[in-house]
Amino acid sequence: MNAIKRAWNWIDDRSGLSGLLGPVLTHPVPRGAGWAYVFGSATLAAFIVQVVTGIALATAYVSSAGEAYASLLFITNNPLGYLLRGMHFYGAGAMILMVGLHMIQVYLYGAFKYPREMNWLTGVVLLGVTVAMGFTGQLLRWDDIAVWSVFVAASQASRVPVVGEQVARFIIAGDSIGGATLSRFFAFHVFFIPALVFAGIGAHLWLVLHNGISEPPEAGRPVDPKTYRAWYHEYLKRDGVPFWPDAAWRDIVFGVGMIVAIMLLAWFWGPPELGAPPDPSNVEAYPRPDWYFLWFFAALALLPTEIEDYVILIAPVVIGILLIGLPFISNKGERSYRRRPWAVGIVIIVVIMVGTLWRAGANAPWSPAFSQQPLPASVVQASNEQVTRGAALFHSEGCQFCHAYAGQGGQRGPSLTNVGDRLSRDQIATSILNGRRNMPAYGNTLTPDQLEALVAFLQSRSQQNADTGADPASASIP
Repeated sequence: MNAIKRAWNWIDDRSGLSGLLGPVLTHPVPRGAGWAYVFGSATLAAFIVQVVTGIALATAYVSSAGEAYASLLFITNNPLGYLLRGMHFYGAGAMILMVGLHMIQVYLYGAFKYPREMNWLTGVVLLGVTVAMGFTGQLLRWDDIAVWSVFVAASQASRVPVVGEQVARFIIAGDSIGGATLSRFFAFHVFFIPALVFAGIGAHLWLVLHNGISEPPEAGRPVDPKTYRAWYHEYLKRDGVPFWPDAAWRDIVFGVGMIVAIMLLAWFWGPPELGAPPDPSNVEAYPRPDWYFLWFFAALALLPTEIEDYVILIAPVVIGILLIGLPFISNKGERSYRRRPWAVGIVIIVVIMVGTLWRAGANAPWSPAFSQQPLPASVVQASNEQVTRGAALFHSEGCQFCHAYAGQGGQRGPSLTNVGDRLSRDQIATSILNGRRNMPAYGNTLTPDQLEALVAFLQSRSQQNADTGADPASASIP
């Protein structure tokens, strides 16, 4: 112990660390700052896990379109790499979960009010860059699922008026997803976004030290900007305790417990399974995002198509305005959630909404149903060989995975049972060749004969054909 003490005294004499760390560790905090206050430090602990595991993974990962997938296979097949990939994956989820819980706690406790408006704003920025870090990290797996997920995100971004195409091109670094896309996402995920996180955390911690940790809210004790600072300083003198060790031990216990949980999840469940290597021509890819984005994808998939664009464009803007405007709209008055039932109600509604959408996304009724079997003859009711071949193409080309036919098939797209009553032969052919919204174009994958057969099959259940006795295979597509 004496040797350790002498070593510390030598280091402290040359570096002045005690002068830097002392005020941080000994700054007074409210005595009642209990377990509800641990989520902020837990977010920092999760970020440290991401930094450590990310640096380790970067030593073996090759950010090249031709080698990224193989390097990930090499990492995953190594026991240490398997653990590190798993920890990096679950650490990302933990970080997003902790920052979300921290914001809920701050909101319910009214800790965004004077004088901590800047604390809240830096927290909103940290939430945004944390989500961006999770999004950019998903592409680095460089499998078909990751590539198609980014394609879907770029497609959504392209719907922004005026600048949509430029935003989409910026996301994928060009006109198509390739090596430049991977390099851009790697640079953002490893360098640019972590730098923003470090800067945001530094600013956030400085503001916490400057303004102090908010005291537990008490009903009937509103915030008055004219008198609050003087009252708070007197409060700390009367009922404050040093952060270390009186309050810090809870942060340490919770943070260590979270890291252990991340390690156990990584060890027993492992990292996310890699899909097939990226293939832009594979229309049967399953662009399923990570769990923290799943609820948003489910919301878009379950919305009526006619309002999908408005939600994509307006919802993020509205959410951003509400989060940024909150401390300016309500920076004084009651902090206790017992006197702010509307705040509790908003949190409950948001949690239920996200949880319900997440469950819908996890059950994935809107995702391609790859387990579907070919349509039986009783459903096809083929009158000729061309219709029979079209029914087989309806399954083999993946149409049945998204579209139901006579009650069999996926739910992602509209039912095609009687599509011949809604669309003409030319309209059906055009939709197949050029694609529609979230449907890929098949112009480069189908031969003219295959297109004829597929359209004939879709026309075969038309009520009009049934009434007139027309043979859907008798007409050709011009």
